[in-house]
Amino acid sequence: MPKLSDKTTRSAKPTIRDVAAAAEVALGTVSRVLNGHASVKPEIKRRVQRAIDDLGYAPNAVAQSMRIGSTFTIGCVLREINIPQLAGFVRAAHDVLDEAGFSLLISNSEGRPDRERELLSRLARRQADGVMIGPYAPIKGEFERFLRELGVPIVLVDRDPVPWLDSVMADHAGGTRLAVDHLLGLGHRRIALITGEQGLYPAQQRIRGYHEAFAARGFEVDPDLVQTGSFLPGAGFRFASALLGQRAPPTAIISGGIDMLSGVLRAVRSRGLSIPGDVSIIAAGHSELAELHTPPISAVSWDQEEVGRIAAGLLLDRLRAKASQEGRHVLVPNEFILRASVGPPRG
Repeated sequence: MPKLSDKTTRSAKPTIRDVAAAAEVALGTVSRVLNGHASVKPEIKRRVQRAIDDLGYAPNAVAQSMRIGSTFTIGCVLREINIPQLAGFVRAAHDVLDEAGFSLLISNSEGRPDRERELLSRLARRQADGVMIGPYAPIKGEFERFLRELGVPIVLVDRDPVPWLDSVMADHAGGTRLAVDHLLGLGHRRIALITGEQGLYPAQQRIRGYHEAFAARGFEVDPDLVQTGSFLPGAGFRFASALLGQRAPPTAIISGGIDMLSGVLRAVRSRGLSIPGDVSIIAAGHSELAELHTPPISAVSWDQEEVGRIAAGLLLDRLRAKASQEGRHVLVPNEFILRASVGPPRG
């Protein structure tokens, strides 16, 4: 049988035994270096790492995961992954996790509870080390039991807090309160709020801030001016169109969802109304549409990147056993950014 040439030998994929031989250490020592054990002396670690680099050795990720009980994968389930405003959250979370050696896997629930549950089950089956879950259905009853049984650390993002789970939320109540108070100060009384389903944390908190602002100034709320049901652009158009068609239409509209603004603006334009002459408009969240529109649209905004960094950090703390048993809840402040889309009511 012909002897293998040196060229053939060199082209073979290097193994952990090759690394141990090149570094002149035991197999167990190489394994400890690969798994980040603190017991390895710095000089030995340097020798092993030099052998790994020289040989071009790449450890078998599947085998390594089985040995250390970690896949170094974090799942993130969002309602919609095509919303541009969420890019900052995803990028910031990715950067924090990537620096710690974890990969981020994004999934789209399409706003369907059954799909959200299936995606979470799939991540657990594939042994994701943890998951972040964006806003959707309230967490109670059977769904809460389902989350407990997943057996992985969970961080809720902009979702109703649960005592035993870590969560990071935007202060939608505080931001909406600031916006409504400013409008009331300008003389507006017919202020409309359109937002998602009332049971969802962002919508629930915006409604709370809206009522608190009216109560603080001693004014009553017209319940017909609060429209809820969906965060999507189409709902923004339907809600705004119906409100602007009333006998006594609102003089201001707060678009309470980061993806609703385009629908609201389309409704205003379809009726030939001017901003802010006929109606003042306030958006939720930072967006290029709000900034580039003529006139620029005022906004209740929060730092999506900060939300991403905090969510990833909470999850890493859980994985490193640096967190207490009870859940930690972080509230990210909202601010009201005043632009030219807001003015006093006509007449």
